[in-house]
Amino acid sequence: MTERLERLIDQGTGRTPADIVLKGGRFFDLVTGELVRSDIAISGDTIVGTCGDYNGKAEIDISGKIVVPGFIDTHLHIESSLVTPHEFDRCVLPYGVTTVICDPHEIANVLGEDGIRYFLESAEQTIMDIRVQLSSCVPATHLETSGADLPIEKLLPFRDHEKVIGLAEFMNFPGVIHKDPVCMAKLAAFQGAHIDGHAPLLSGNDLNGYLAAGIRTEHECTSAEEALEKIRKGMHILVREGSVSKDLMALLPIITERLSPHLALCTDDRNPLDIAEQGHLDYMIRTAIKNGVEPLAVYRAASISAARAFGLRDRGLVAPGWRADLVILDSLENCKADMVFSAGRKVTSALFETRKPVAPVGLDSVKARPVNAAHFGVPVADGETSVIGVMPGKIITEHRRYRLPVKGNQTAVDLDNDIIKVAVIERHGKNGNHANGFVQGFGLKKGAIASTVGHDSHNICVVGVSEDDMAMAANRLGDIKGGFVVVEDGKVTGEIPLPLAGLMSLEPYETVRDTLHELRKAAYALGTTLEEPFLQVAFLPLPVIPHLKISDRGMVDVDQFKLIG
Repeated sequence: MTERLERLIDQGTGRTPADIVLKGGRFFDLVTGELVRSDIAISGDTIVGTCGDYNGKAEIDISGKIVVPGFIDTHLHIESSLVTPHEFDRCVLPYGVTTVICDPHEIANVLGEDGIRYFLESAEQTIMDIRVQLSSCVPATHLETSGADLPIEKLLPFRDHEKVIGLAEFMNFPGVIHKDPVCMAKLAAFQGAHIDGHAPLLSGNDLNGYLAAGIRTEHECTSAEEALEKIRKGMHILVREGSVSKDLMALLPIITERLSPHLALCTDDRNPLDIAEQGHLDYMIRTAIKNGVEPLAVYRAASISAARAFGLRDRGLVAPGWRADLVILDSLENCKADMVFSAGRKVTSALFETRKPVAPVGLDSVKARPVNAAHFGVPVADGETSVIGVMPGKIITEHRRYRLPVKGNQTAVDLDNDIIKVAVIERHGKNGNHANGFVQGFGLKKGAIASTVGHDSHNICVVGVSEDDMAMAANRLGDIKGGFVVVEDGKVTGEIPLPLAGLMSLEPYETVRDTLHELRKAAYALGTTLEEPFLQVAFLPLPVIPHLKISDRGMVDVDQFKLIG
């Protein structure tokens, strides 16, 4: 350690040449908001010199460029990118995202400790710094069947791992407010450490009680009003813009220089197709600036404010003694990464080749029973039927009620009102549960879409117009060991296998990206009007997000936190 410190000091003072010097550019000072013309000297993984002239063993001309700190995605589930952590690293790091704080909640709900262990082993190998929050809600609720159970006793062995930050998003906010013993045990064990929040629309005294348990961050705000209340009550708001949850535009009013110390950015989550077409956190930054946000505010949120919120005290500024996570840009407004450094290493294809592989897990996790069209029948009910109302760009759904048509002795779909069937099928081999309901807002005119990505317990979720197509789609998921399937008129027209826990592909991200493009075309052929129909399907079984959802146990009134008929 002493030898390393002496080297840093010698290179910082200029007594000896720095390992790398970036010359001719300017850096964005996130303290003053100024663009400072300066060399940037790097020794190993650390910045050792700014605001001066340096000689380097290697010198890189960045004339005309701007250097900013590496971006930090403060909340995501890498599994939802549909690729392994190694492929996520290779896909996203070139966009300037040098640190991600992930919750392996999805794989943990399928595989338990084995899923968390897989992520920690992967995080030890990636070039990007992947930090892990320990999944707090496995199972997420008592209203669904999960593949695993992680009480506090199973989490504690991971608590002191160097890649672990704290306790992941505490979604069971009713359990906190009502002092559920399981929730209390987890919260008590992580007092003094970071505890991530998840409390959509919670306000007033109930919010106060939730925060009194030591919860500090929130990524579920969908309005500026909600965000401001939570900021006033000490929360750090993680502004989210993903493939489904798109809250950036609604939260633009809070992204100000005054509030930026209390903000960060997150994706929660983006798939490789959207990353290729739009970008990652860089997309959020340039979109915010295009819509009037001061660059200082959003770049702070993307780096130093994010780092401070999660106790990462070594990164987030371009300054001596700070981690050399750097992004070289053409301009602040375009936010297009021309070059990226991760811990002082220039990101290249050769750098990714230095990683050791990690063996995949959960390759036989889809154990659902075969189904046929009759399994999707819904008996005629008196009066109105509860219908899940999809809201494009949000995972919040509405609880709508309709008097639906009848066909024989069954309740039928209502295409005139865009109401089709939805079903959730238990796939962990535990009880064979199967629940049916109705959903509005997909725009489907025919066929079916099925997925083993079904937050949070990741049972099979299928939506469709035809019961025969729904059955074919669900059964096909078993054949390919999990993934997404599109069926039209008795024929599989699109699919992507996700055999790793039924959540992730074993293919390169480029293959996943191209396959998703074809899969999306197959879904559009069914008539869907949703930009990202597959992840919208995946969020229908999420019974911790208001207002109406469906699990393998039945329709869930989230506001009352109970199953309904």
